[in-house]
This record gives sequence, structure tokens and C-alpha cells, in this order.
Amino acid sequence: MTSLELYSKGAGVWIPDPDAVWVSAQILQDYSPGQKHLLLQLSDGQEVQYPVGSTQDLPPLGNPDILEGENDLTALSFLHEPAVLHNLRVRFLDYSSIYTYCGIVLVAINPYDQLPIYGEEVIDAYSGQDMGDMEPHIFSVAEEAYRTMTREEKNQSIIISGESGSGKTVSAKFTMRYFAVVGGAAQQTSVEERVLASNPIMESIGNAKTTRNDNSSRFGKYIEIGFGRKGDIIAANMRTYLLEKSRVVFQASAERNYHIFYQLCAARELPEMRSLKLDAPEHFRYTSQGGEMQIPGTDDLSDLERTRHAFTILGVQPDQQMELFRILSAVLHLGNVNIQASGRSAERSYIDADDRSLAVFSKLLGVEGPQMAHWLCHRRLAVGGEMLVKPMSGQQALEARDALSKHIYGQLFTWTVQRLNSALRTQGARTKSFIGVLDIYGFETFDRNSFEQFCINYANEKLQQQFNRHVFHLEQEEYVREELAWSRIEFSDNQLCINLIEGQLGLFDLLDEECRMPKGSDESWVRKLYDQHLSSRPHPHFRKPRMSNSAFIVLHFADTVQYEGDGFLDKNRDTVFEELINILKASQSELVAELVQQQGNLSPVANGSVRSGKRTTREHKLTVGFQFRQSLQMLMDTLNSTTPHYVRCIKPNDLKEPFMFDPRRTVQQLRACGVLETIRISAAGYPSRWTYEEFFSRYRLLLRGSQSQEQAQALCRQALPELIPDQDQYCFGKTKVFFRAGQVALLERLRSERLRVAAVIIQSRVRGWLAKIRYDRMCWATVTIQRYSRGALARRLALTLRYTKAALIIQKTYRMVVVRQLFLMIRQATITIQAFTRGTLERRRYKQLMVERATVLLQASVRGWLARKRFRRVRAAVVFMQCCVRRKAARRELLKLKKEARSVERFRELNKGMEVKLMQLQRKADQEARESAALREILHAEREASSVKMESLRAKIQKYKNKNREKALLGPVISEKEVEERRKAEEKAAQEIYQLKQELQDLQREKDSSCKEREDLSARLLEQEKAQEECVEKAVSAACEALRAELDEERRKYQGLLREFTRLEQRYDNLREMSLLTERTKGHRRTDSAQSLSLEPLSPSPTPTPLSPQSLTPLSLSPFPSALPSPEMVRKISVTSPSFERKFSMWGSDASMDQLMERMEVAKDPAVKMKAEDLAHAYDAVRVANKFLESQLRGQRSQWEGDLEALRSQLSRAISGSSSTAGRQEQQELLEAREQECVRLRRELKELRNTVSLRKFITQALTTETSPAPSRPKTATVTGLLECRKKDENKLIKNLITDIRVDSALSLPPGLPARVLFLCVRHADCSGDQTQTRSLCGAAVTAVKAALKKHSNDVGMSALWLKNACLLHDLLTKHSPKETLDSGDLVPMTTDLSDLIRALSDLCIQAYQQLLSITEDRLQNIIVPALLESENIPGQSASGVKLVTSRKRAGSDPRPVGRDAPTMASLLRELGALHTALTHQDLPPTQIEQAFHQLTYLISATAFNNLLLRKDMCSCSRGLHIGYNVSVLQDWLRSRGLQAGGTVATLEPLIQAVKLLQAGKKTEADAQALVETCTALSSQQISKILTLYTPHGDFDERVTMNFIRIVQGLLKGRSDSQTPQLLMDMRRVFPVTFPYSPPPVLHAEQLVIPDSLKISFLRRS
Repeated sequence: MTSLELYSKGAGVWIPDPDAVWVSAQILQDYSPGQKHLLLQLSDGQEVQYPVGSTQDLPPLGNPDILEGENDLTALSFLHEPAVLHNLRVRFLDYSSIYTYCGIVLVAINPYDQLPIYGEEVIDAYSGQDMGDMEPHIFSVAEEAYRTMTREEKNQSIIISGESGSGKTVSAKFTMRYFAVVGGAAQQTSVEERVLASNPIMESIGNAKTTRNDNSSRFGKYIEIGFGRKGDIIAANMRTYLLEKSRVVFQASAERNYHIFYQLCAARELPEMRSLKLDAPEHFRYTSQGGEMQIPGTDDLSDLERTRHAFTILGVQPDQQMELFRILSAVLHLGNVNIQASGRSAERSYIDADDRSLAVFSKLLGVEGPQMAHWLCHRRLAVGGEMLVKPMSGQQALEARDALSKHIYGQLFTWTVQRLNSALRTQGARTKSFIGVLDIYGFETFDRNSFEQFCINYANEKLQQQFNRHVFHLEQEEYVREELAWSRIEFSDNQLCINLIEGQLGLFDLLDEECRMPKGSDESWVRKLYDQHLSSRPHPHFRKPRMSNSAFIVLHFADTVQYEGDGFLDKNRDTVFEELINILKASQSELVAELVQQQGNLSPVANGSVRSGKRTTREHKLTVGFQFRQSLQMLMDTLNSTTPHYVRCIKPNDLKEPFMFDPRRTVQQLRACGVLETIRISAAGYPSRWTYEEFFSRYRLLLRGSQSQEQAQALCRQALPELIPDQDQYCFGKTKVFFRAGQVALLERLRSERLRVAAVIIQSRVRGWLAKIRYDRMCWATVTIQRYSRGALARRLALTLRYTKAALIIQKTYRMVVVRQLFLMIRQATITIQAFTRGTLERRRYKQLMVERATVLLQASVRGWLARKRFRRVRAAVVFMQCCVRRKAARRELLKLKKEARSVERFRELNKGMEVKLMQLQRKADQEARESAALREILHAEREASSVKMESLRAKIQKYKNKNREKALLGPVISEKEVEERRKAEEKAAQEIYQLKQELQDLQREKDSSCKEREDLSARLLEQEKAQEECVEKAVSAACEALRAELDEERRKYQGLLREFTRLEQRYDNLREMSLLTERTKGHRRTDSAQSLSLEPLSPSPTPTPLSPQSLTPLSLSPFPSALPSPEMVRKISVTSPSFERKFSMWGSDASMDQLMERMEVAKDPAVKMKAEDLAHAYDAVRVANKFLESQLRGQRSQWEGDLEALRSQLSRAISGSSSTAGRQEQQELLEAREQECVRLRRELKELRNTVSLRKFITQALTTETSPAPSRPKTATVTGLLECRKKDENKLIKNLITDIRVDSALSLPPGLPARVLFLCVRHADCSGDQTQTRSLCGAAVTAVKAALKKHSNDVGMSALWLKNACLLHDLLTKHSPKETLDSGDLVPMTTDLSDLIRALSDLCIQAYQQLLSITEDRLQNIIVPALLESENIPGQSASGVKLVTSRKRAGSDPRPVGRDAPTMASLLRELGALHTALTHQDLPPTQIEQAFHQLTYLISATAFNNLLLRKDMCSCSRGLHIGYNVSVLQDWLRSRGLQAGGTVATLEPLIQAVKLLQAGKKTEADAQALVETCTALSSQQISKILTLYTPHGDFDERVTMNFIRIVQGLLKGRSDSQTPQLLMDMRRVFPVTFPYSPPPVLHAEQLVIPDSLKISFLRRS
């Protein structure tokens, strides 16, 4: 496929356009050779016929879409002007990217807007990165120069050029700033500060308003930044080129002179400026010619203040500054000197003796007025060895006056630059290498071009030649490095044009020759040019205008420029008569004499020359042209000895509108700055170059065979000959494949064709599938429409039926009410009648019942007596029968007892079950005494009962014996053997009873001793446990104190990190979008880089990224108290550095913390870390062991209570049954049970000892564990919640957070949104839907963050979301599983929301910081005027003169003095607004105190620093007013209860400074009192205040140096706790702590949700 075949249907081309320069079009028909027209369709749809005479007339082809927005222009497939212009437009307007590479050139388009791409974080991102790996940026060029310098130890140059207003100075400033940051200046960037401080000076004396730019630099400068061996900045030097001195005496229409003149005129009313006798700029000739006196948006007075301040920084004393201003004012007055012509032909001129302007000029410069008036109108000539004085005509006198003005201004400019260089030069430091930054004018062409434009364009010709050769050299180096077979690339060299200007008999030579001629003129010089370069030897770059004989045309590389010859000779000579210089040398002003004397000491490249009466032979060397050529040659030698880097600044429009692109102005500058020449050189060779891997990845569709990344080079070499038959169109290198222009587009077309064929096949399948889906959707839509229609009809019918039913119900109800009222009235009458009737009947029946009852009572009494009589008779018979039966049974039982009494073992087996019961007698130690007494009473009662029983038994036995004797007398005789056996049995039974009694007593004593031993053990165990807890608490407290000291040092670091993260979030989003756009358009890589250039999109991840606030906030660093540490610890935690995370690793991830600590470069001490971990684990282990023992004691206590109740019931039963025949058996069982109880108590004591051992073991084991296993959460039903359905989540967040109106939000009860959200989250968690729980909570966090951004300037809304974030955090923490371990009443949440709780913690910090930031911004401009300058004491004045804005105040912007000046009321009003917002949201008092602690510190630091820097504030009277204002602030803080928390203490340095101003400062006693009083001030601060002390009254005196030395001597013996410093750190941030206070239990019934929130879709559950 050839390049002509690319002109096919659908291809894009570019055609010329008068307005847009180039417009895109699409080919509608394939082009075939020989066609005369090409059918095109423009972007607006219009069809045109493009004429084509030959193939060379074909329009340029458009680049593939893959290359749209490419960040390197040389990577474009088609390298031509429209492609470059379109790519720049796309990047500038669509991507908002102002930087684009063009090979080694960085094209920078001025956005005319402030872009957030120059912060320190951007510098860090570009630092150390390869130029090809990053997006184009001025920092990238600076980094490349810095790295090349440090790596190759070779000097570098950054050449910044462009039109006026294109942003050259700003680019140079950012370059300097980058070097200062990455180079780390040796004196804390003092060199960079001085260079930046010199900008106001150079802008004042070197910049002016032109038709194209309000602040145009009318000179070029080259700044050399010197670096030391370590790469740090140690020096700097500035060289200037071709100051436009003619602007001093002449300005074109709508232009101004240099800014300094207008600044002096604006300051004419200042007291120190009145001696300059200045007037409005309209009254001076040198400032009124252009007609523009004022630049919109600028304040000349404030600019002068900045200039004076810059002079002070550079070491120029105030008196010398006034000398400088006198010289500048004298130049203005010199322009107003009235030179009058006299004589017949005006061949003479004179100045009136009473000319006011000349008098003021002479007085300001300290010269003789008459001499100056004489020599302005006369000149001295040497004729024949004699000196003659010749009068000058009026025109010649005017020219002499203007020449003197230009000369004075030029010398003043040179002196200023020299003074600047001396300030930038460091002593004793040797520069190893340097980086030069060239900020020089670009190619200029105006309607009328003169000598200045000729020199500027000549300089650009030289720079363009150097640029072309350097680009060509780099291009050839690339081919050699890749070992390509290449032929020399031809490029357009502008050496012919340079020879025309600087060669022999060139323009400059002829100009200098004409200047040496006595009667040389501009016309004769132009004729010589015509003769030399048109007639004798025609030059291709020189032409003559058709309509003019005093102009000539030069064909520059950028454009054809016509120069007007008028004024060339005078500007080139730039001579001043020697007589005028001699007058200035005799000036009384030292600076004037110095300016004139330096003329003789300057090198031949100095500006200007002195013309005396005797002409010298070397005068031609002092012409401006000769000087400029030499200085330019020195510059070129410097650039050639360095490695250049190019920045081309483009001005996108002349209206200075932000992001407005004018293609005609842009393409004009592209042609002039050499960008298109770079493109042409690249296009002449192989502009498109791909690595083999990139080519394989992009065009693998066109390759054949097995495809693998390892064989990419072989596959490319194999496939390219088939794809591109012409082998001259590509070339294989070592690592890349090179293509000529257009071949990438050809490959793209082949690839598109292959993809199109594949797409057709896919479409045939997909369209059928889509048709089926479309049919199904239509069916579904039809059914849905029918369903909704029927539903609507049904609802309409239902509504009608509902109305009918309602009418019937209303009628029914009304009729019912009427009938019911009648019914009730009738019923009431009936009830009344019935009541009276029934009462009468009841009274009658009552009387009858009383009679009947009396009769019944009589009958009952009689019948009862008869029944009792009969019962007594029957009972006597029954009792007699029972006695007989029981007697027989008792005898049997007696025999059985006797048999059992003989076997004790049997008795014990029967009573063995009582042992278990006796072992359950123990109770608590405080009940044992009462139980023993009760048992003794029971035992005594049992003994008495036993004795009574024995007596009764003996009586019975005796009775039985008597009966037996009586029976023996009547019956047979019992044998003696049986009697003996019976007696032995009775004795044995009595002996056993005695033994049992002894054993019972022994058991009782043993029980008492066991109880006492148990009490002792319990007491000792409790004491040991308490002592161990105290030891652990002391150890943990000591460790916490040590760690808290480290925390205080790290808190500010983390808070600053979080603030930085908040600030970078928007920047991150912008960079991500830019990365995504770059990824979509990623294509070819840079020409001169072997590495690819791509920005991978930062895809969001559901898990916290390492830079996210969740990952940066471990639990131990949360501003909220963690639920995991013990309750005894202080429940607050501060904003600290992530280095503290490892201190409590048991509550965080060790791995993530290690990575974070490494990323944050936090040093880790293993000894401290292990000590803290051991103490934390030991303390937690003690808590676990305590809980374990407590649960065991609770169980034992309940068991003992149950056993005691059982024993009491048994004893009661034994006591009640002791009178029975089985009493002794029950007593034996009771004794056995108590014996068993004693055994059980011994066993329990042993178990308690084992428990103590187990506790020690658990303590040791838990010290090595991370954390105890969490207990299983309780499962219970929670009521009083709010249910939010999944589909309503977005609506809830929208109505409750993001879209809520400010007035509605501020009228809500404090914390209502947080409570509603928590109840919804709680309901989702109780429902078991963890996904919804996390999504709802995460959406709430994101929405609150968005709301904070939305209301970033609203104090009330920031306070509202701070309150809600804190409350939601506390609610989630309170119901978290870890927090509910210690609470048995709460049901924990099952979803783990720890990461979201940490996110809420960070969100609270962000809201707090935003709240303070808003207030700080409002306070910043009123602190100094309100606290230091306002005079609120009636009748007292700090000075006789009011403070004026003659200097810019630190901490406040310039403002008019008067009734609108901020006062203490303004300051208190802002503080009151913040306090009202915080109290309205019911924030904790400690949190309010912390906020005002930070603000009062800012107020104190700002006021104190201004006090130290302002001499007018250091007086006794001013101290009186400041002290009063501070007391007002203190009273305000105390009235609102804000004096706690160190709020008032932060004002102590300011209070002591005020006391220092008001105290006596004469004697040693005064010095001793000052040292004792000013304890909050450092030695430097005290000395500074004493040094600055200025008396404002007649009765006040300045502090003597002797007194200051005495104070300093006393201060040496005082050890300052803080590091010695002069100014307070205004950026100091106190760590914020959020005290944790568990909120009360929340129920939905407690909430009063207004209807304005529109969240009625929430359902209560």
C-alpha cells in the first residue's frame, strides 16, 4: 500500500482556512491519480471540491485517533503544521494541559489562569523521575537539566523564549523554584529568595506596558544558578541584554514608559517623596506620550512598596534608595526642560534661566544648573588643534537631552543589575557547575519595526541556528545508537541570513561604517544596503519595499520583516556628549558620580558610548550594534558550552482570556519559535519509532504464526516486508523499529481493516441477539402498559367505590348518632324507674332472709351439739385401736433397730448419701459465723431432744420391764441370757451414741478451721490480686507517659499529613481523569526516549489504598478513644504520626503498619516497641484473668447459696422429726452430711490454689498473644430502629446530607442526621445484611465528605457535619463488638465497621481543620490592625500620627485607614460567629476549647511576629493599647468559659511583650525584673524588642545599649526550655483530641424528624 492509497473514502485530511488556519475534512470518494478535484465533507457537514493539480497538491492527511492528544508532537505519524496545531489545541482546550513536548522542546501555552500544578507535591512527583516517564511539565525540563548536571557534571542551559505575554518570566520563576526545592539551597534557599525578591525591581525598571502585554520585559536576561558539590544552590548571577532605552524618551500609542516612573508619580504624596517635586504622569513628557497612565488591575503605589522592600532585601539602604529615586525623578524633570530655538534658521537654541524643570533636575542630581543649560544647547569641537564651542539647533539640543536621559537610565539599570549580582554572590563558596536560565525575547514583527526589533530578530536567528544544529545532532545520535543505515538529513540552515546581518559588509558593518561618517544619515545607509545586497551582489534574504526608499526587508527564518531605517544611526550610536558627562561627574550625589564613573570601567560590551570633541579611532567598538553582537556571541559561547534545554512559550490569544485558543496567533508563533522546524527535521528522517514490544502489542493482529512476547523482534522483522513492500519506509534498529512519515497511519488502516472484517462477523451474531432482546422487551413493554392501564382503570373504579362507601358511612354514622341519643335518653329513664322498683323489692326480700337466717342458726347450733357428742365417742374408740396397733409396730421396729445398731458399717453405708449434702454447706465468709452459731443452737437442741428421748425410752423400758414382771408372774419366766444380751445391746448403743457425738464435735471444729483458712486465703488472694493490678497499672501508666511524650512530637506530623491529604483529594481526581484520558490516547512514544511514556489510570479500589486516610489511621492513632484498651486508660487519643501504630500492635495490623512506617520514614526502636507491647499485653492479661476468677466466684457463690438452703431444709426436717422413733437415724445422717461437707471444703480450697496458678499461667500466655478472642455476640431482638430499603439509600443520603439546604440543616436538632443514619445502619445490621450495612455507612461517610467540600466556606455547615461525624463515630463505636465486651446490656453489631469508623475519625479531623481554616482565613487580615493598630482606649493615642499603609503589613493586606479599618469588635465578631456555630451544634466543651486554643495561638503568633518586625509598634504608648486589646480578648474568652485548656495561656508571649514595652528599662533592678517577668520569651525576642523600642513621647527615652547588655547577661544564666528563635511558628498546629462519651441508648420513638427532610419513606421497626 502506497501513501496515495491512504487518500481513500473515510480518511481525514486538513485543508486551509482563512479564520481557523486549518480545518478538518473527510474524503467522500477514493482518490485516484489524475483527478483534478477531491470531494471532501467539512466538519459542519458542507461538501466541497478541493482542487488537486498534482499529487503534491494533495491536502495533508490527518493522524489516527490513537495519536490524538499525544504529549510529544514528534510521535505523530504525519508531521505537518495542521497536525501540530490540532494536537496543541486538543491538549490545551480538551485536556487543560498547557505543556507539550516537541522532541527536546517543551511547548508551554499561557493559560491566563492559576493552575494547581506547581505545588510541592508536584515537585516531589517530578523529582528523580525520567523525563519520558512523566507528563510534560516545566518541572520535567528542570529535573532533566538538574539530573544531567549532577550525573554528567556538565553545565546546563534552559532557553525560555516567546512573545511578550507568553509566560516566559513565570516559567523561569517556576524553574528557579524547582531548583531551590530539589537542590536544597545551602542557606535555606536564600539565593532563590533574593532572586525572587529581585523580580519587583527588574519588573519596575525593565518592564513596561505595550500593545500586547501589560507587563512586557523590555530586556533579555540570563541567570546562572551555581551548584556546589552536593547539588545545592550556592550562588547566582544575572546577565542582561539590550535594554530598550529608547522607551525612556518615546512611547508609541497605548503604551507606557517603564513602571518605575509611574510608581514614583503615584507615591508623590508620601512625606519622603515630596522632595522629588513630582506630579501626575500626565504632566511629564516622558510618561504621557502613549496616552496610557494607568494599567487596569494594578496599583502603582503598592508596586513601589514591593520594589522598596526588594531593595531592602538586596541590601540597598533607604538613603541609597532615595538617591536612586532622585535620579529617576530627575530624568522625568529633564524631559520637561523647555529648549527653545532662536536665530533665523533656528540654528541656535537656549533654555530660560528660570526654567523650573531644569532647576529641579539640577537640584536632584546636585549639578550646576547654568552649566547644564549651556552644554545642552552647545557642543565642543576640535578644529586645527583648537577647541571651539558651537551652538546646536533646537532639534539637536532635544536629541542631546534625550540621549542624556537614556544614558542615565541605562547606567542606572546596569548599576542595579550589578548590585543584584553582588547580593546573589556568596563568599567562600566555589561553584562546581551551573544551570543557566535564559529568559529572552522571541521573534518580533510590528507595523513599524526599528533598530530594537532588528537586534531582537538577529538574536533569534542566532538562537534558531544553535537550536537547529542541536536538534540535528540529537537526531543523528539516535540513529547511530540504534545502528541504522542512514543518509545525512538536510535541514534549512539560516547561516545566509546571519551572514547578511553580521558578515563582512553586512547590515551591522555598513551601519557602523555609516556611524563613523561625519555626515552619515539613515538614508545614505539604506542606499548603501541597496547597492551592496541588491545591485552588486543580490542576497536571497534581502529585499527592497516597493513603496519606500528608506526601508528594507529581511527574510528571517520565521517571517519576512520590513524595517524602517529612520533612527537606526542614532540608536546605534547612542552617544552622549563628554561635557554633559563631566558635569555629572562633578555631582554632589555619590550615586550619580558612581554611575558616571563606572562608564570608564565597563567592558567593551557595555551599553552606550561617550562622544567627545576629539573623535577616537576605536569609537566604532562602542556602538550599540557592536556591543550587542559581542554580548550575543558571549551568550552563544556559553550556550554552546552547555547542554541546552528549550522551552517555547506560546501566547494563545491577544485578549488574555483563560483557555482561549486563537489558531492564527498560535501558528504564527509556532513558525517563529522553531517548533515547526523541529517537526520538519524529524519528518525528514524516521519520525515514528516503536519498540518491538510496543509494535507487537499494537499490531499483533497483522502478524502470522505463533505469537509470543519473547519473539516480538523476529515476528516484526518477518511481518513488516509483507505489510509495507517499500523497504525504504521503515528500518530496524537494535531496540526499535523506525518508520517514515505516514507509515504508522498505513499500519493503522490495515489494522482497522482487519478489525472491521472481524467486527462484521461479530455484528451478525450480536444483531440477531439484540433483535431477540428487542422483541422480548417490546412484549414485556406491551404487557406492562396493559397492566398499568388496567391498574389505572381499576384504581379509578376503586376510588369511586371508596367515595360511595364513604358517603354511606357518613350517613349511617349520622343517623346512628341521632337514634343513639334518643335511645340513651329513654334508657336513662327506664333505669331510674327500675332502680326504685328493685330497691323496694330487695328490701322486702332482705327482711324475709333475716328471719330465715335466725331460724337456721338455731337449727345449726342444736345439730352441732349432737354431732360433737357423737364424734367424741367414735374418736375414743379409734384412738384405742391405734394405740394397740402402734404398740405392736413399735416392738417390731425396736427389734430391727437393735439388729442394725450392731453393724456400724451398715449404718454408714445407709447414711453415705448425706456426705454430698454436707459438702454443700459453705457460704460466703461473711455468713459462716452466723451459720456456726445456728448450728451450735441446733446441736444443743438436738442434745436436749436426745436426752429427753433417752429418758422417755428409759421410762418406756422401765414400764415394759414392769409389765414383763407382771406378765412373768402371770406367764412363763424370761431367761437370764436374753436379759444379758439386751443389756449389752443397750450399752453398745449408748457407746455408739457417745462416739457419734464426739465425731460431730470434731467435725464442727474442723469446719470452723476450714472456714477460717478459706477466709485467710481469700483475703490474701484479693490482696495479691489488688497488688498485682496496681503494679500493672503503674507499669502501664509509666509506659503510657513515655509513649505520650513521643505522641506529642508525632501528632502534628499526622495532622499535617491528613490536611495535606484533604488538599490533594481534588488534585488526585484531576490527575486520575488526566491519566484516564492519556491512557485512552496512548500511542507512540517520544522520539528521543527509549522508554514509553504513559500515565496509568489510578483505578479506585474498594479497599483502602496506602494513601487513603483509612490506611493512614490505625486504631491507636484515631482521634477517638478505642474500645480495645482498658477502661482505666484515659479515653481520648490524639492526632499523631503513624509511627505510633506499632506501639499497640495488638489492635492493628503489623504488616500494614510496617509498610506505612517505611513509607513515612519513621524510625522504629525495638526496645521501646517490645516494652510497650509487653506492658500492654500484661495489662490486658490481668483484666482477662480477673474476669475469669470473677465468673468462677460468682458460680461458686450461687452454688453455695443453693447448698445452704438445702441444708437448712434438711436441718429443719431433722429437728421436726427428732421426736419420732427414727430421730437418731436422722441425726446420724446429718452428722455424716457435715463430715462430707468438710471434705468438700478442703477440695475447694485446693481448687482455689489451682485457680491462682491458672491465673498466673494465663497472664504469661496472654503476653505473647495479640489479643484475647472476642466473645460471641449476643443474639437478641433490637427494637426502635429505622428501616431503609436498598432502593431508598441514595434518596436518604441525598435528602439528609448532600442536597439539604443550609437553613433547613441549621434548624435541625444537633446530631439528627447522625442518629437517623445510625438507626438505619443498625437495622440493616440486625437484619443480617452486612453488605447493605457497609454500603449505607460508606455512602454516608462519602456524602459527608462531599458536603464538607461543598460548604468549604460555611462555618455553620462545617460545625454541623463535625457534630454529626463525631456522633456517628461514637454510636458505631459504642455498639461495636469490641466495645460491648465490657457491657452486658448492649447487643453488639455483627458487621465489622472498624475501617469505616477509622474513616469517620479522619473525617472528623478534616471537618475540624476546615472549620479552623475558614476562621483563620477570615482572621488573617484583621489580626494585626485589630490587635496592634486599633486604639480603643478613650483619650489615649499611641502616637501623634495615624498608621498609614505606606508599607505592606505582614498579616494584613493594604487597606484604607479610617472608620473601615478592622477593630477588636471585628475580631471578636469572627470569634463569636465560630463560638455560636459550635455551641449551636452542642459540641463538647473540650472540643470548643481546643478550637479556640488553636485560634488564640494564631492570633498571638501573628500579632507577636508583627510586633517583632515593626519598629512603630515597639513603644510604651503602643504597648498600652495592645495590652488593652489583649485584655479585651481575654475577658471575652473568660466570659464564654474558654479559659481552660490553655486557650488564654497561648496569649502569654504577647502579654509579656506588652509588659516589656511598658516596664522600666534603666537600672539593673529593672533588668532583673524584666528577666523574671518575661519567662515565655526567648533571649532573642527580648533583645529584639529592646532594640526596636522607639520612644513616641517627650518623656520617653530609647533603651541604652548598656541596659540591653545587662539584660543579655542575665538571660545567659537562664536555660530556655524551647529552642532559641526569633519569630513564633505561625504554622504550628496543636493536635486535636476527641473525648469519647458513650451516647445514650437511641430509639426511633425519641426522634422528631421534620417533614422538610422528606425521609418519610423510612419505616419504624
